[in-house]
Amino acid sequence: MFRGLRDAPLILNPNYSRYKLLIIDEIGYLPITKEESKLFFQLIDKRYEQKSTILTTNIGFGEWDEIFQDPVMANAILDRILHHAHVVSITGKSYRMKDHIKKKPHTKQE
Repeated sequence: MFRGLRDAPLILNPNYSRYKLLIIDEIGYLPITKEESKLFFQLIDKRYEQKSTILTTNIGFGEWDEIFQDPVMANAILDRILHHAHVVSITGKSYRMKDHIKKKPHTKQE
């Protein structure tokens, strides 16, 4: 996402409202302050019912209060995101880890 208020102009950049599709990857991967939550809400609100937005996260909607540190803000964001959403839930093992999980660790034989 962005790294704090010093990056606020990035999130409020008018171009983000103009893109037909905006993909935001890994919501909740990095901590989000209350002020950043407000900025994120403004971005989502500007795009609401206007443009397409794809979000990825491994955090359930019920835990978004913790991500955004404010239940009211989290609900307002989720309300706009989920209103016309197609939610795709993916379960299973990590795709990135699949090759490593198949391999068994080598052990030393004495």
